[in-house]
Amino acid sequence: MPDGTSFDEPESDARVPGWWGELGLPGLIDLHVHFLPERMERRVWHHFAHGGPLMGNGWHIAYRWPVERRVERLRMMGVRTFPALAYAHKPGMASDLNAWTLEFARRTPGCLPSATFYPEPGVDGYVRRSLADGVKIFKVHLQVGGFDPRAPELDGVWGLLAEAGVPVVVHASSVPVPGGHVGAEPIGEVLRRHPALRVVIAHLGMPEYDPFFDLAARHERVMLDTTMAFTEFSEPGMPFPDRLRPALLDLGLAGKVVLGSDFPTIPYPYVHQLDALERLDLGDAWLRAVCWDNGAAVIR
Repeated sequence: MPDGTSFDEPESDARVPGWWGELGLPGLIDLHVHFLPERMERRVWHHFAHGGPLMGNGWHIAYRWPVERRVERLRMMGVRTFPALAYAHKPGMASDLNAWTLEFARRTPGCLPSATFYPEPGVDGYVRRSLADGVKIFKVHLQVGGFDPRAPELDGVWGLLAEAGVPVVVHASSVPVPGGHVGAEPIGEVLRRHPALRVVIAHLGMPEYDPFFDLAARHERVMLDTTMAFTEFSEPGMPFPDRLRPALLDLGLAGKVVLGSDFPTIPYPYVHQLDALERLDLGDAWLRAVCWDNGAAVIR
């Protein structure tokens, strides 16, 4: 679909306030949302919409809308808190992206100040400045960035973030395409060096669920986000194993699972992620923890 083409809105978005209202929540906290500079966003959307050799035909992006409309849709659905989550894929990008995401957060009610980083000269300095500027959450994508989280240039950064207690959403698994320094071992070694680091593993680590669940169980500050997990889009190719359901329940009630959606770059209405969580039948207390309490605790 060409940029700017309109299509029928996901009518089911109107169900979202009733969904969280029935749980007695004040809204939703979604810690995996993306807003990017326009040119970068169009390139990302083109990539996902058209796919490639390892992504098949890509997918229809349900919320390929102007930025103001997307912000308003989150507000209408009751997503009270969300980040912008930009991420760098080469040297020299991160500092400019951080300036953009900070400005976006300043002018967008409900948006958490967020930042990214890359193994490069000066990375300690701009991460330190980001923390001083009030950044509440960081994002790195080890697959897209193609870097090793154990890179010597990042050891000081991980130490800074561990000391600050600021969460880092880390895409460390092999979806949507294999490549980079992915899997539980590279980021696991970082956690062994910096056990106080607050890492949020994106997508529950799918499809490598087991080793990432093990990281969350072994490390006090490691969490998992639900992004795209359990949905009709992901389950056929990357089914969540039934053997991990007890661990998913325990981790959620222990504050270690948080809501993520990947809005707007998703191939279904937003409410489908929520319905997928509800279909797990893990109980209202688990849903309240995942969709509000755990996120509120980690960004406080």
